This record gives sequence, structure tokens and C-alpha cells, in this order.
Amino acid sequence: MIAILTTGKLHRRLIQLRPRILLSSFLLLMLCGRHAAAQTANRSAPPFTARLMNLEAATNTTFTYNAQLRNAAPVPRIFRLSGKVPEGWGISFKVEGMQVTSINIDSGRTQDIQVEISPTPEAKPAKYDIPVVAVTGMDSSKLALEAVVKGTYNVQLTTPTGRLSDDVTEGSRKEIRLVVKNTGTIPLDNLTLSSQTPSQWQASFEPATIAQLAPGKETEVVTTLQVPDKTIAGDYVTNFTVKNNYSTATASFRMTVKTSLLTGWIGILVILLALGAVYYLIRKYGRR
Repeated sequence: MIAILTTGKLHRRLIQLRPRILLSSFLLLMLCGRHAAAQTANRSAPPFTARLMNLEAATNTTFTYNAQLRNAAPVPRIFRLSGKVPEGWGISFKVEGMQVTSINIDSGRTQDIQVEISPTPEAKPAKYDIPVVAVTGMDSSKLALEAVVKGTYNVQLTTPTGRLSDDVTEGSRKEIRLVVKNTGTIPLDNLTLSSQTPSQWQASFEPATIAQLAPGKETEVVTTLQVPDKTIAGDYVTNFTVKNNYSTATASFRMTVKTSLLTGWIGILVILLALGAVYYLIRKYGRR
């Protein structure tokens, strides 16, 4: 009789716990399902990927791709990295800022890799396919990159006559006409001019910035140099620079400083006064 009552209580207890048991089983099944789905997705995901597969830039810039390589094997593996680029181009792989040709990746880990591609200066504007491969043992993972070359950035700084020297008198101003040329195939935006002058010299530009310069076009800039007073006569070099984010050019201008006419006459007068004073002293005290 006691056994029957005990069995009845156990049965009622199981009936009370059934919802909790069912809920726990449901949650366990969901977790197992998610884990299995994650593993399946991880196995089906491409092992070699890049955030941006297609980049557009100028010929004289470097194409940089941020790639990720995953080791889905149950053991660590060493991957050899290589890529096929057009003749004259360069390709390199960097991990944590260091250039590498192979990399060891632990099981289940993903490694960030920078792929840098440098076109040849003679590369024509076009789209270039760059296949990259990571080889380990008998397996290989491929990555198809695209580099779109849109032209070249190039700027030149000179003068209308090509002459880079002139004369100036100390304590005066000198205007120099500079010519900025876009010798590339892409428009140049936000060009700024600057100078590196001798000590205490000053330089100003009109205009100081060029909003845009089309390919093959040029514009003139007037530079004013202020030479300080009492500057010693001689040759001085001032470096003028024009640049933006993509291109830069420098012109070294030699200025020959001459003393002013007034300074020369003052110097002669001082010498004459000194000679006169010596002559007077000789005449006055030389007889004694």
C-alpha cells in the first residue's frame, strides 16, 4: 500500500516537472542546432576573403587590400602566399606590419593579411585581375582581386622661362613668377604652396592654394620674397614646394644678394673719413 502511494506521488511529481523538462529539452536542442549551424557555416565559408575585392587608384599609388585567411583544419597549418601580377608590377603580403611570404595559423583561427600591389609607372588605365593564392600541402585557397588603374598623379613646379635664379638687393622685395603644371592624367585638387627660406627671409604666394588643375593645364603663381636689411652679399637658396595628398614637386631657386647703392656709398664715406683722420693725425703729430 505504501509502495502504491509512493508511486502515485512520483507520478504526480513527474507530471508537475514535465513542462520544465520539455522547456529544458527545447532550449538544449536550440543550442545544439545553433552550434551545428555555426559549424556548418564555418565549413562552408570561403577560407580566403577580402573586405574590398575591387580598388581604384592612380598608377603611382599602392593598392592595399585587407584580407582574412582562415584555417579550418583540426591542426595548425603553414600557408605560402603568392599572387600573379602583370609584368613590372609588385606584390607583397604583410602581417602585423611585417612583410611575409608564408604564415602559420592555428586550427580554427583567422589571420588578417594586408595585400599590397604596386603598378608599374607605365601601366595604362584599365581593370586588372590579380589572382592571389594561399597554398598549404595539397590544398590551396584562392582570392580574386581587381585593381582599376585610372591614370597618374603628377605635378611640376618651374618658372615661365625655366630659369631658377635671380638677383636681389638686401632690404628689398623680389617678385618671382612660378608655373604649376599638371603633367599627369588625373585632375589635381587642393594644391598648396609653401617655401623654405633662409633665416629671417619671408615668402608669400598669390594665390597660395589652387582649387583644381586639369590634366595638361598650368597656372601661374606670383611669389614675393622679402630680403632682410643688412643681409650679407652672396648666394642664397629658397625651396618652393607645391603639393596635395597625391603628388608633390619642389623647385630650388637661387638668389644672389647685392648690397644697396646707399650702403656702398656709406662704406666709401666711412673709409674716406678714416683715411682723413689718419692723415690729420700724421700731419699734426708727425712733426714732433
